[in-house]
Order: sequence, then C-alpha cells, then structure tokens
Amino acid sequence: MNYWLMKSEPDVFSIDQLKKDKTTWWTGVRNYQARNYMMKDMKPGDQVLFYHSNAEPPGIAGLAEITKLAEADLEQFDKKSQYFDPKATKEKPIWFCVQVGFVKKWPQMISLQELRDDPSLKEMLVLQKGSRLSIQPVEKKHFDYLNKKAKA
Repeated sequence: MNYWLMKSEPDVFSIDQLKKDKTTWWTGVRNYQARNYMMKDMKPGDQVLFYHSNAEPPGIAGLAEITKLAEADLEQFDKKSQYFDPKATKEKPIWFCVQVGFVKKWPQMISLQELRDDPSLKEMLVLQKGSRLSIQPVEKKHFDYLNKKAKA
C-alpha cells in the first residue's frame, strides 16, 4: 500500500463534496509527474491525505482512498473544458486520473502551519521548498503520525 497527499482547492472540490459524492475522478491534473504517480504508482486501497490548498488556512482536512486505477481523463477531450488538450486523442490520451473515495473528514483540519511547526514532519514533501505538486507521495510514518494526531 502507498500513501499520498492530494491537493484540492476547497471552493473547487472539498472534502465535504467528496463526502457527499462518495467518489470522484481526480480530473484536471496537468503536471506530468503528478500524472505519472496516478498512472504508474496509485493502486486501489492506497490511502490519501486530502489537502485543502488556497484555503485560509491551507491544510489536511481528512482522509480518502484510491478506489480505481487510472483511466484517461475525459476532460482532455472536451473542447468546453478548461482542461481540454488539443494534442490528446482517444487513441492516444495524454492525461489520466484515478478515482478517489471518501474515508473520513477530520474533526479539525491540521493546518500547513501546524505541519511546519512539527519537527516530526520536517521531511514531508509538502513542506519542502519549491514543492508545489498537487499529488505527492507520503511516507507511512508521516501518514500514521498525522492520522493519530487528527484523532487526538
């Protein structure tokens, strides 16, 4: 099993929306490294820290899990979508997405500042200078630590 942090702006798609919908396809990712994580590394059952970015404050709002392997992101073919890619074809898609399912909303979000202030988390990718990927791997020790901290 792998562990991930996936970022979403809460006014675009929040943990509350995922709770309501139960699952969603994680569409609109247009970064090759993040796409490759979804295509090659994410498997059903992998656990996800659901991170609200561009929020006040930004931070981890809860847990999700990967429920289906990557498939072509249909928005790349939709000319009306902001994620349309004219180079993509149904025969040769460029962009992929996984399905994500709701697990739990934490009683209180763990803010980015709290993450930064905790010496146990200093190695997390989300805290590294210049790390802006919307999808990033998380070490099991950090995932477990944060899950325990959220329950405290």
